[in-house]
Order: sequence, then structure tokens, then C-alpha cells
Amino acid sequence: MNDFALLILRTVSSGFMLFAHGLPKLNRLFSSGEINFADPLGIGTVPSLALAVFSEFFCSILVILGLFTRASLIPLIITMFVAGFVHHSADPFAQKEKALLFLLIYVFLFITGPGKYSLNRIIKLKSSNRFIKFLSE
Repeated sequence: MNDFALLILRTVSSGFMLFAHGLPKLNRLFSSGEINFADPLGIGTVPSLALAVFSEFFCSILVILGLFTRASLIPLIITMFVAGFVHHSADPFAQKEKALLFLLIYVFLFITGPGKYSLNRIIKLKSSNRFIKFLSE
């Protein structure tokens, strides 16, 4: 049952991230209008949006599939950390809550791994490096 619970948590939370946050940002990135997006790290609005799209759209897809899950969770964890503690730092807790909940879920999934119902279990990466094996799960 634990592996089934990890499957549900992984797919539902990343599905929410993908469709509610990643897809709208992807559309905004490729729209013809001016890009108005937060720049909490001071790298520019377009690079900030591109990094958010990479993590919230593309990495969410990998997490849903259970493919390179831990490695895919790293950008999502960083993005949610920046959203919760940098971008919304001066905002009331209600504004930070969503980013912090996603952060908690993604840290939990990073610790546990994707579970046995994932593409990682089907596609075994052959490596003697324990760190590479850990991240590829």
C-alpha cells in the first residue's frame, strides 16, 4: 500500500503543478506579448520564467512518470523554496502556503523515492556510483 500511496501522491501533486502552474507559465513564455514575471534571484524575468517552466512543466512530467524522479525533484524543490521564502517572503502566510505545501511534498518524495509503480523500476540505470543510482530513482 505504501507504493500505491507514493504513486497517488506523486501523480496528483505533480499533475496539479503541471496543469495549474507549469502549463500557464509555458504559454506565457511562448506568447507574443511582453513577459511580466517575478525576478527573485536577479537573473532577469525571461530566465526566471524559463527556469520556472523547466521545473514546473517538464520536471513535473518526469515526476508523474516516475522517471529520474529524485533528479527531477531537485529543480522543483528549489523553485518552491524560492517561491515560498524569497518571492513571497514579505507576504502573509496564506500567500506562501501553496508553495510551502508543494515544497513539503517534493522533499518527502525526494526522501522516499517514487515507489515501485514508476518507470524507474522498469528502466534500470546501470551504474556503480551510489549517488547516480540514488538520483536516478
